[in-house]
Amino acid sequence: MTRLNPIADGMCALKNAGDTGKSVCVIEPASKLLGAMLRIMQDAGYIGSFEFIDDGRGGQLRVNLTGRINRCGAITPRFSVQLEEMEYWEKQYLPGKNFGLLILSTSRGVISHEQARKEGIGGELLGYVY
Repeated sequence: MTRLNPIADGMCALKNAGDTGKSVCVIEPASKLLGAMLRIMQDAGYIGSFEFIDDGRGGQLRVNLTGRINRCGAITPRFSVQLEEMEYWEKQYLPGKNFGLLILSTSRGVISHEQARKEGIGGELLGYVY
């Protein structure tokens, strides 16, 4: 099976595993970018711990789910976002104000939209979770 967008596949796997009530989700192939996105989700409390498993191919990410994800997904195409436009994109992808996270790739690494607002920078939208 050809994987064209590993980030979208990984986020979809997380949502599907959460919807079916599973406590563990295995995402393959793994990527550093997906790992950074999972770290943001872990810091916000949406998932538990996760680990990288080297299987000799693309690697796997084993994620422990806490049942707090209502919905998550990748944002394609990766829109460039300036600080002033952040609220517009929150309205597009999140159900309410101060509810959920947008995940951005910035010059300072992968961070949430709240952190980007504090630091006063923009970036490219990667995904969302709530």
